[in-house]
Amino acid sequence: MRLHDVKPQAGSKKRGRRVGRGIAAGQGASAGRGMRGQNSRSGGGTRPGFEGGQQPLYRRLPKLKGFPLAPRKKYTTINVEKLASLPADTEVTLESLKEVGILTSGRDPLKILGNGELGVALKVKAAAFTASARSKIEAAGGSCEVSPR
Repeated sequence: MRLHDVKPQAGSKKRGRRVGRGIAAGQGASAGRGMRGQNSRSGGGTRPGFEGGQQPLYRRLPKLKGFPLAPRKKYTTINVEKLASLPADTEVTLESLKEVGILTSGRDPLKILGNGELGVALKVKAAAFTASARSKIEAAGGSCEVSPR
């Protein structure tokens, strides 16, 4: 026995409603479809989502291009080349860069990027480093320390 062989037991199926067969049948004349209009006609009706010509909901909403990263990390970024102007053995933090004037603003944690060259040894404390920035700082004789700010 297969799924397509399964049938209801003989006599167990409820017969369909006979509509449009006279007033005595209870569903005569308009067959329960009302008096007039698109949905009373044979073949009448609309496709799913049709709103009578109004811009449908699925066209009013913007397209979803996937989900954003929940909560996305924001950083105040600076390249290694900007740190080259600092004197040797300076401790570099977000606050010290603001005091020197290299950064003018930045509430987010500091991230060091690897663009440019560095010739002085610095003690850098930042929230994140790119691999190239870390290698350039350490090649110059400095140190990289990951701190929350």
